[in-house]
Amino acid sequence: MMVRLFRGGKWQLLTMFVASSVTALLCAIVVWTGLSNGGEVQTEVRYGAASVFLLVSAAFGYWTGRVIQRRIDTLQLALKQTVNGNFEVRITESGDFSFSELYREFNELASLMEERMKRLQMTGEEQVMTQTASNEAAVQEERKRLARDLHDTVSQQLFAMHMCASSLPKLQEIDQERAASVLDQLIQMSTLAQKQMRIFIAQLRPMELEGRTLHEALDKWFPDYCRQNGLQGVFDWRLTDALTEAKEHQLFLIVQEAMANVVKHSGAQSCSLTLTENERQVVLSLQDDGAGFRADQVRRGSYGLSTMQERAQQLGGLAEILSKPGSGTRVKVTIPKIWRGNGNDERD
Repeated sequence: MMVRLFRGGKWQLLTMFVASSVTALLCAIVVWTGLSNGGEVQTEVRYGAASVFLLVSAAFGYWTGRVIQRRIDTLQLALKQTVNGNFEVRITESGDFSFSELYREFNELASLMEERMKRLQMTGEEQVMTQTASNEAAVQEERKRLARDLHDTVSQQLFAMHMCASSLPKLQEIDQERAASVLDQLIQMSTLAQKQMRIFIAQLRPMELEGRTLHEALDKWFPDYCRQNGLQGVFDWRLTDALTEAKEHQLFLIVQEAMANVVKHSGAQSCSLTLTENERQVVLSLQDDGAGFRADQVRRGSYGLSTMQERAQQLGGLAEILSKPGSGTRVKVTIPKIWRGNGNDERD
């Protein structure tokens, strides 16, 4: 491709050089003839003719450079848009034979990349939904196990607490010291039962996204999660286009993973969750005011980055963590809007 460009550009540049040289020479001759008036050639005449020749040549060179630079800038702009996720960009093929084939090959490459990315995202979304369906049986089995654990732990502790509480009034009349000991045991059992119940509730809590859009689910889940963990949370939703079910599913899981890392590692007091979009991408951003970290201090796969990257990559996207000590941490996820599904999802 580049060889053909130089071959075509070589003859174009040669033609422009010859044309500029001939034009400059003719202008110089005209000046020479006009100033000399058929008499002896003066030094000023020579200088004037030489100056005209140089000026005309420089003007042609500048004009040629501007034309070529403009065509290169067009190609560079198209490449930059492609790098930023705009695979629908195309360059209008002009009549310039030195760049038209290059533009045509770029358009073919962009079209191929767009088609492949669309297929990748479509396949990723189908895979997400297939995995979700196949995991339902495992989820149901796990809930049965948790139900048995509830019966064997919390239920029995509640029964023991009931027995102690029932006998406590009569015991206080007979033996105050022993009644105080039973009361202490009752407090300890209730505290333990409360802790275990919180664990089981967290494990048994249904998927927040079921029966809701991502906006509805995050609007409820995010402030609750922040409040439970002592965080000041700000949620900002700026999406206007509907998301497919697979995108909503993956983004919700990414938010959960990212928020768990904020609570575990950052020591933050506040955080903000923002979902925005542009013409080509959906952008999720989670910023906290925690301690931050240096990239070389974090083990590979730490902070859940690998999990979030895998979820984003299934949809052709990218997940990255930006942080430095004392400046908090920002999780940024971008998902291209190439494959938009077969229509808007409908939920009961």
